[in-house]
Formats: sequence, C-alpha cells, structure tokens
Amino acid sequence: MNSFKMLIGVVLLALAISSPLHAAPVVCVDPGHPSEISAGASAGRLTERHLAWVVALKLKAILSSRGVSVVMTKTRERELVTNRHRAEIANAAGAAAMIRLHCDAGAGRGFTWYYPDHAATKDGVTGPPPDVCEHSRLLAATMRETMTPLLAGHLASNPVKTDAATHVGAGQGGVLTGSIFARVPTALIEMCFLNQRGDAAYLASEAGQNEMASALAAGVMAYLARTPRSEDLNGPR
Repeated sequence: MNSFKMLIGVVLLALAISSPLHAAPVVCVDPGHPSEISAGASAGRLTERHLAWVVALKLKAILSSRGVSVVMTKTRERELVTNRHRAEIANAAGAAAMIRLHCDAGAGRGFTWYYPDHAATKDGVTGPPPDVCEHSRLLAATMRETMTPLLAGHLASNPVKTDAATHVGAGQGGVLTGSIFARVPTALIEMCFLNQRGDAAYLASEAGQNEMASALAAGVMAYLARTPRSEDLNGPR
C-alpha cells in the first residue's frame, strides 16, 4: 500500500513539473533599429534607436513584475539585428505577442499601431499565416484602446493601420519584413513623431518614457487577458 502511494506521488510530482498550466506568458519586446533597413529616425540629438531602447527596458521591467516572461530581440542599444531575425526570436520563444517599438518622423503627431492583415513573400518565405494576422489585428486594436486614455493630453491616438501604410510594407506586398517571418501575433507602434516638438519633448522626458512604458504594459496585459494561453495559441507550425 505504501509503495502504491509512493508511486502515485511520483506520478503527480512529474505531472506538476511538466505541466504548462502555470507557465508564465511570454512576450517579445523588440526595440527598433538598427536593422538592415536603417539606423532609425532622428531629430537633433534625439534618436529613435535610443528612445525605443529606453522604453523597451522600462516595459520589460513592468511586465516582469507582473509575472510575464519577457524576451528581448537585442542585448544592447546599438546591436544590429535583422528584421527577419527579430521575428525568429519571437517565434522561437513561442511568444503570445511581439511588441515592436519605433518612432516616426513626418507631418503627423501622436502614436500609431500597425499590424499585418495578409501574407506576402520574401526570400522564399510566405507569411504571416491567417491566424497570426487575425490575432495581430486584435493585438493592435487592444493596445490602442487601452493606451488612448492613459496617454490622453500628452500624445494623440491615431487610428490603427495595416503594414501596407508603412513605407517598407508598401514596397513589398503590403507587409513588413518582421511580419512576413512572424509566426506569433505581432504589432508595431510608432510611439511619436520625433520632428514634432511636443511629441519629442514628451517622449524625451523620463516621465513621458515611464508613462509610455506603463501604457504599453497595460495594453499587453489587456491583450493577454483576451486571448488563449501562449502555449495554446503558438503550437507547432
């Protein structure tokens, strides 16, 4: 009888150790640039690369404190990582979401979310799959919906757009490179327009960076609450 109880105990312990039920969700945070495309936008001494890196580190800290496992696509600010490899890092991690941080330059103001809504082909690879497109749409919409009231009065909230609205996406079938190779939900935010004084001053300040990171974290948590667990969503592909 004692041997039987010991056997049951060993089996239950093995199941507990191998079970993914309590595994932390994984989120990939991708600080934009430098990549094979460019070193990123800049305005005076303010660079897209630096702002994306600083906000990414703050976002990682907040998500980690909330029980989310965070995978970064870079280990240092100036590290060059191709857009394909960024997506592959997220794929390998089985991320529930890939959050790509960028800054824009131009005539607009505020922040804008982008997501892939169809597949395209690059280097012989076609993607993203339809289910990834659908979850990417939900990711972008949830992020904007959550962040809008949190950043109101500081940054304008622009309508969600597809990858086709970006310069790079428009030139390769309406899909960004990072989206083509993504096999997990992915969305890209242009956090502000660096050449617009109000936008730049806000995101250059530590208070603005903290508020942006907090708003991003709130959006991620809202998305995770709306979707299946990462291991269910990101099975073998």
